[in-house]
Order: sequence, then structure tokens, then C-alpha cells
Amino acid sequence: MLANDHFSKWLGIEVDEYREGYCRLHYTIREEMLNGFGIVHGGAVFAAADSAFAFACNSHGRLSVALDVHISFIKAGKAGEVLFIEAKEIHTGYKTSFYDITITNGAKEVVAMFKGTAYRTSKPIGE
Repeated sequence: MLANDHFSKWLGIEVDEYREGYCRLHYTIREEMLNGFGIVHGGAVFAAADSAFAFACNSHGRLSVALDVHISFIKAGKAGEVLFIEAKEIHTGYKTSFYDITITNGAKEVVAMFKGTAYRTSKPIGE
């Protein structure tokens, strides 16, 4: 999935661990990811969390898409900082699945919390 995800590649995302219902990845905040206050733009944090969410919820082999997501920003990130994103499956049903995604910095401080609900289609990935 990452091979075809050009936006995640543009973000510089590197997948550290991937298994059924789980994904851990990281990326480095670049200058072009900063907002007018010199801190990481919320969209850059959201996008990386959304990628981890997508990788985790599609790990079962069925095409899954976001149904609902919510993010809370807790701490600002700065250029050069590495952010770590960990997506954990909370529940998987036949049509929906739920995930908690935590974004931390190198000091293990929570930067943001992301919650996502995915809709699970019956279509296998790759068709």
C-alpha cells in the first residue's frame, strides 16, 4: 500500500512495524511543514496519523476507508523533530473497525491523539 501512496512518501514516512491491526511509523518535520508560527502545521500531523490509520485498518486484506476521524493537538512540533505515530486496533467488526492513534515526539511526549472509525468493504485489497 505504501508503494502506491505518493502523499505518504512525500511526507517522508517510514514504516517501523506493521502487522494485522497495527502500524508504527515515523517522519521528520521539515521546514515546509511549518505554519506561520514556526510550528508543525496540524495538517502535516493529521496526514501522518491518517496514513498510520489507513495502513492498520487495511492490514486485514479488505479495502477499508475512513468513515470518521477526530484529532486533538496537545503539543507543538518543530522543524527537525521526529514524530512517531502508533496506530492500534481497538475493535474490528464485519463492517466497521475502530483505532486509537498516538503521535509522540523523540522525548516520548504526546503531540496529538487521533481516533478513527473505518468502513470495511467486502472487496479484497489489490482488486
